[in-house]
Parts: sequence; C-alpha cells; structure tokens
Amino acid sequence: MAPMTTERPLSSAADDPRNSANDATRYPHIRSFVHRRSHITPSQQDAADRLLPIWGIAYQARLLNLDAAFNRHAPTILEIGFGMGETTARIAQSRPNENFLGVEVFNAGVGSLLKRIDEQQIQNIRIIQHDAVEVLRDMIAPDTLDGVHIYFPDPWPKTRHHKRRLIQPPFIGLLASRLKPGAYLHCATDWEHYAEQMLEVLSGEPTLQNTAKAYAPRPDYRPLTKFENRGLKLGHGVWDLIFKRK
Repeated sequence: MAPMTTERPLSSAADDPRNSANDATRYPHIRSFVHRRSHITPSQQDAADRLLPIWGIAYQARLLNLDAAFNRHAPTILEIGFGMGETTARIAQSRPNENFLGVEVFNAGVGSLLKRIDEQQIQNIRIIQHDAVEVLRDMIAPDTLDGVHIYFPDPWPKTRHHKRRLIQPPFIGLLASRLKPGAYLHCATDWEHYAEQMLEVLSGEPTLQNTAKAYAPRPDYRPLTKFENRGLKLGHGVWDLIFKRK
C-alpha cells in the first residue's frame, strides 16, 4: 500500500473572506448527532488504529488541498455520514477516476470503512472523522466539489428533535456554496416526513435546481444496502433527491 499524504493547507486561500471565520458567523448550526456510547469491534478498532494515519485527514480550520490529499487531480465527491461504509466503498470501486472524501463522527463506522479500504485495496477514499458542518465550513473551498452524497441521515423522528436534522436551510446554503456550478447533491432517506422536508429545503435554495419534478429514481451508482433491501421487502419507501448547482 502506497503511503498517502494527509491534510495540507492552501495558504494562499486560507484568508479567503468567504471562508472560516465569516462562514462561522453566517452558518451557525445545531449538531445533528449525539455522541452515544456505541460498540466497536476489536477488528474495527484495530483498523482505526493502524489505518486512520494512512487514509485519514485530520480536521484543521484551514482549507484542504484536495490534490495533495489524494495525490492526484480528479473530481471529488463528498459523502456526509457514511455509516459503516458499505455504500461508500462500492461506489468508490465503481468510479475509480473520482476521489471520495468521507466524513463520519462515529468510531465503529470509521473502523468499518477502513477495514473495507484495506481488504479491498481501495485507493480513492479519504476519511475525516469530524463534524461535517465544520469540515465544509473550514476545510472545503467554495466551488470545489463535484458532488455530495448524504444517504439516510438520522431522521430525528420526534417533533421536538426535528431541529437536529442535518438538512436545514443554513446547512444547504453552505453546502451549495462548496459545489462547482453543475455539480450535484444527492440525498436519500427512508422517512417520508424527512423526505418532504428535504424537498422543501432543497427547493428553497436559490442556487440549486431539482433534476426531477419532485423525487428522483434511484441512480444505478447508489447500490441497495442490506438494510435498505430488507426495508423495501417490508414495504418501506425510500426517497432519492438529486439537485444540481445552477
């Protein structure tokens, strides 16, 4: 396995007034996750200990040089909240000419994806274990990303918790600013009420345009997970939304 570089700042862009401190004021956020005690297997912990220094990028409040992080220039797709990494790994393998930057906070998921990277010898994934809002705000330059995947984010089903949902207007405004013109944002959820909120919020962002009349068919590049297949067999719905930056 070839050693990989990690975070390298773009010093010339670090003082861009559209970034960091200004965005911290423009895009305040409520965390969409809670650090609950979660089980991590010994193999996941071992993968995290051994492989995160190779495939991981440390969070810093400075812009990330994506070419240096991936050791090449290629279109970059950001995935927010990759869970156990099954979908991330499969998409990255099917699209080797693109870079995939996965952001996740939970140890078990990070360890699981690192195991997949190691076992399947995947070269085009990097991981940042940190809050996605802060990563977007502080590390990703405007007009940088070619795509964003947000699959099955926590639906926070109780009404009093809806404010914790990730898909909110301030976050989508920040995210849209990091997309290149023509780049895409792909969300998916199996909670109908959250799908309705996603559609409303995304449709309300003036820099984004829906690629469908409402919800989009699942594209071939997003594989069905075991969990999703099980839900579909039980009659549960899944809603995909694909918007593009104008």
